[in-house]
Amino acid sequence: MAAERMVVIGGDAAGMSAASQARRLRGPKELEIVAFERGHFTSYSACGIPYWVGGDVPERDALIARTPAEHRERAIDLRMRTEVTEIDVARGRVRSRALDDGTESWTGYDELVVATGARPVRPALPGIDAPGVHGVQTLDDGQALLDTLAATEGRRAVVVGAGYIGVEMAEALLRRGYEVTVVHRGEQPMATLDPDMGRLVRAAMDGMGITTVGSAEVTAVRTGPDGRVRAVVAGDTEYPADVVVLGIGVEPRTALARAAGLPLGEHGGLLTDRAMRVRGHGNIWAGGDCVEVLDLVSGLTRHIALGTHANKHGQIIGANVGGGSAIFPGVVGTAVSKVCDLEIARTGLREKDARRAGLPYVTATIESTHSAGYYPGAARMTVKMLAERRTGRLLGVQIVGRAGAAKRVDIAAVALTAGMTVERMVTLDLGYAPPFSPVWDPVLVAARRATAAVRAAGA
Repeated sequence: MAAERMVVIGGDAAGMSAASQARRLRGPKELEIVAFERGHFTSYSACGIPYWVGGDVPERDALIARTPAEHRERAIDLRMRTEVTEIDVARGRVRSRALDDGTESWTGYDELVVATGARPVRPALPGIDAPGVHGVQTLDDGQALLDTLAATEGRRAVVVGAGYIGVEMAEALLRRGYEVTVVHRGEQPMATLDPDMGRLVRAAMDGMGITTVGSAEVTAVRTGPDGRVRAVVAGDTEYPADVVVLGIGVEPRTALARAAGLPLGEHGGLLTDRAMRVRGHGNIWAGGDCVEVLDLVSGLTRHIALGTHANKHGQIIGANVGGGSAIFPGVVGTAVSKVCDLEIARTGLREKDARRAGLPYVTATIESTHSAGYYPGAARMTVKMLAERRTGRLLGVQIVGRAGAAKRVDIAAVALTAGMTVERMVTLDLGYAPPFSPVWDPVLVAARRATAAVRAAGA
């Protein structure tokens, strides 16, 4: 009996996790696995690229979890520098093109995994493709940016966008000795936070020597006589630049899926069931940054590009192709980041998310310290909490502070997943000792304040 064939499009977190898990469960005689990757690398941490650029990670290869050779040793037919250009759903096959010599071929599949990832948003602006303008999504992108930095004499950098990648790249460039300006559309940096919390991030960035320019729409990139970038234009102002990094965000890379008629959501990501099977297609799966997932708090779908989710998606797909039964229930939207020594965290809904979902809410914001106030080095943090007005159900938490702040968001992530009320959170038995927390942990103080707000709203 001929082996079934699993074809994987995309060789990073979701795709190769799916391939590896399926291989653990089914041997080569039972399941043939063919994977296509258009780049030079597999199974790497894109989230680590800003820290490689900034010098915290000494070399590129430290970000690679498994090389192509290691995957091939596990009987996975991994074809590098090969791009899939068409999915023929009716005939169960994909067309691919070798990027180095242009050779094209068709490969049939019994099970197809779409793990095409996301791509940096690159607006169609004059000069946006000039040398010296970089998006940062892949290791190839990171290497191209480092090559530009090494060849550039000037020390002025402009980062367009102030999301996670934007603020992390601002720090990386600051650490490399650049004069950094961050230009962004929002009122405050970090649009994943409410503006009142984003204001704290902006104040800290300004204090670090990073210039932040908010409510500014970039309209063009100016170039010099040599064709290289020289400035970024926003409104009537030009911001001189020897290098530009685009940190506007990412969008699902789903043009291939769209052309094949696979279902996409309102954010452009593939829609799947909880087994990560593409809706309406019994033998097509999708995971990672190219899919939309269920938000357990709002009940809506959303697009979140994070390696944590991608690896879980891959494990679930691989388990199901391997004969098991696994599901991905959804997310609560947890993310952490930092800019220099400022830690930034969020989980659940922002105020505008709650309004969009039609959830009346109350808020509570408190200031505290990461350790007992009398303990040496106690660092301040601000915690904002949203709760549903009628029920007191926790809806979201945002934290901005110094050392020890960000990972406290995990308490809230668990509470959100469990559907806890803020009143119930107040009684959580969290670890306490003066070096680690005040007697009342900051998250519990915020929960207590939110409980009072819920009671007052119902009075």
